[in-house]
Amino acid sequence: MNSALGVALARQVRVRAMRYEAEGVCRVELTPLAPDASLVPFEAGAHIDLHLPGGPVRSYSLLSGQGDVSRYVIGVHLHPASRGGSRHVHVAMRPGDVITIAGPRNHFKLAEDAGYSVFIAGGIGITPLLSMMRRLNELRRPWELHYAARTRMQAGFLDDVRELAAGGEGRVTIALDGEPGGTMLDIAQVVSQAPQRAHFYCCGPMGMLEAFEAATVSVPPVQVHTEYFVPRQKSDTTGGFEVRCARSAKSVQVRPGQTVLHALLDLGVQVPYACEEGICGTCEVPVLEGNPDHRDSVLTQQEKDAGKTMMVCCSGAKSDVLVLDI
Repeated sequence: MNSALGVALARQVRVRAMRYEAEGVCRVELTPLAPDASLVPFEAGAHIDLHLPGGPVRSYSLLSGQGDVSRYVIGVHLHPASRGGSRHVHVAMRPGDVITIAGPRNHFKLAEDAGYSVFIAGGIGITPLLSMMRRLNELRRPWELHYAARTRMQAGFLDDVRELAAGGEGRVTIALDGEPGGTMLDIAQVVSQAPQRAHFYCCGPMGMLEAFEAATVSVPPVQVHTEYFVPRQKSDTTGGFEVRCARSAKSVQVRPGQTVLHALLDLGVQVPYACEEGICGTCEVPVLEGNPDHRDSVLTQQEKDAGKTMMVCCSGAKSDVLVLDI
């Protein structure tokens, strides 16, 4: 387990229940250890980090309602090439287990004041959108969901989707392109037919996200929201620049083959981190001087252009020196 994990964010919870949702997908319910305790509040779109035996740290979106602090509910897809994260959850985890989590954190926030919201999900990408739809139902705001999966057996949380559509002002379209007569989801058409001021949200496999970004290229960026489960770019390990830590008065030369994160850890500077791929946002650090080379999948393009923060697990530098507020 990462010793740099922020102590205030780390806590133990109990696995209260696990349930099969779809082929390769299970629902996991986590609750406080003390019967009358509450969990940390969160906003729709947030995720938590699971710290699993043997060291893996994996981020999973919260799909329960943001007002429910009695439990966290996540969905875990068994990845065929799992390195121990999802495989441990599916094979070894059992109700009653006590595990360590961190968070919640949110880099995929819902625009609650939007007049209309359009959600596009692929497979397990449905999970963060469920909490958003729950919240919009509470606010009595209209939304639509376009949910793509290969087959009905692989489409998780369909009962949740139907319940949410029936309990609010939502419309649902399900595209099953692997079944007889099924069709591919036409993301460009979905975007073109939406109201002009709609906010768009997408979470799913890389191909879907790329198609979504192409379809929304002319939509004002403030109305476009994405969440990645896999990194968009490789981490910068070119090195050859200096990192200065303003608060600790330490500095280090980042060597070729090394990330900023590991240079800082070798220096003894404690930085919270989890995924090491630039997709969870745990290692975000303020930048005081210098020009980061952003490689993360969390910050918006406007935030990257501003250069005020960076994810040190994957991003490097375009300048000779970076001064960080750590």
